[in-house]
Order: sequence, then C-alpha cells, then structure tokens
Amino acid sequence: MPFRVEGGPRAAVSPPGTPARSAPAQAKAEPSAFATTLESVARRVDAGESLIRRAVHGGGSAGLDPGQWIALQAGIYRYVEALDLAAKLVDRAGNAVRTLLQGGH
Repeated sequence: MPFRVEGGPRAAVSPPGTPARSAPAQAKAEPSAFATTLESVARRVDAGESLIRRAVHGGGSAGLDPGQWIALQAGIYRYVEALDLAAKLVDRAGNAVRTLLQGGH
C-alpha cells in the first residue's frame, strides 16, 4: 500500500469581491515545510515497501552474502524509522486539529 501525498498545498480561496490571483502567481508558491517533510517520508516509506516486497517474494535473497544481508537489514531499519516518523506526524497533526476545534491556542 503506497503512502502518497497528493496535490501538495492547496490554493487559498479568495473572499468574494477580491481579485483572483493569476495562474502563474499561484504556480510559483512553494510547498510548506510540512508538505515537503511529508512528501520525503512518503518516498522513504514507498522505497522501504519495495525493498520488503522484493525480499519477501524471493528477490534473490537466498544467495546474499553477509554484506548484502546487513544492507537489507539497514534498509528495513530505515523503513521502520520512516513509518515511525509518519505515525508521529499524523498523531501531532491530529492533536493540533483537535486543539483548534476545542478553541485552544
């Protein structure tokens, strides 16, 4: 199950009576730091899933030398770390939304 962030940052909706920004001005907006971090984590998770899939489905893992086994172990460790980071990001974002909905600062 690939973990992907689609669409990136959304353009703000202008209030009625406000002139709309042109498409080139909107296209130049850079993604937020959160969106960039989440995209990076998503790429790491996807790479880890691919690594695990190859290892599980017999991607030649039977004939690996010790150095390749260590590299596989390191790749799996990076995958688990990316999953942990994704879980923390989602948890903190959920807590932030809950705080905002409760009227806190």
